[in-house]
Amino acid sequence: MAVINLNKARKARAREAERAQADANRRAFGRTKAEKARDKIERDRADKVLDGAEISAPEPSGR
Repeated sequence: MAVINLNKARKARAREAERAQADANRRAFGRTKAEKARDKIERDRADKVLDGAEISAPEPSGR
């Protein structure tokens, strides 16, 4: 039976878990620059349409 340093084994296991979590996050949240630019253009276009459809409040008559 070999003697192992439990502290090193624990840290190695934690590093592997962190790598796995980082890989999952990259797949879930990673987007290319082109995807981000496309989404910004779509968001700006939607904002412009929404602003154009805004109904202004009637002005008081001053009576």
